[in-house]
Amino acid sequence: MPTFREPLSRDKVLAAAVDLADAEGIKALTMRRLATELGVEAMSLYFHVPSKDALLDGVLDTVLAQVTQASAEPGGDWRSRLRQQFLAARRVMLRHPWAPGLLTTRRAIPAVAFGYYDGIVGTLVDAGFSHHLAHRAIHAFGSLPFGFAQEVFNPAVADDGAAEADLAAMAATLPNLTAMVAHEMHDATDPTLGWCDSQVEFEFTVDLLLDGLERLRG
Repeated sequence: MPTFREPLSRDKVLAAAVDLADAEGIKALTMRRLATELGVEAMSLYFHVPSKDALLDGVLDTVLAQVTQASAEPGGDWRSRLRQQFLAARRVMLRHPWAPGLLTTRRAIPAVAFGYYDGIVGTLVDAGFSHHLAHRAIHAFGSLPFGFAQEVFNPAVADDGAAEADLAAMAATLPNLTAMVAHEMHDATDPTLGWCDSQVEFEFTVDLLLDGLERLRG
């Protein structure tokens, strides 16, 4: 007796792709591997995502749509609204820790990102900010609206012995940077989006920027 199989759709393909990336990392996401997960031939995927680049763009769009949905209709004043929005985005990115790296490597800005930032600018302008100051705020926020802080550098997490040897080698020429890294490396094993991007540090940065913008608004 034949087995009924739900027909493929773009949404189903992308949802499976996100699940696969969550489970095994973005490098595991190939057309062949995704087809295996869906129980179909790889060629059938190309009706919905015509290339690997289209697949990656699609999974990123899917995650950013989750960000937009999670941050919808926050309450309070402009600072509370943006703070809630950025923290909601962070919760989404923590579920998809591969997404920040993918976002920063795509050549084109995802279309959903424009609508998302349009809402942020609207929040600022409605609160009395000029478009000039809103523009500066967007630059200052960087990747925070998407729930992560883009690191200037990202030291590899090694075993304790190797890490101590690396720090000792750095200390002679980079004493200040080495001291900072040595002090903060304990956070590297936290389930966060960067080697020192802990929840406390993320919220500190958001609050610092929002408080500074409030002073400029006044």
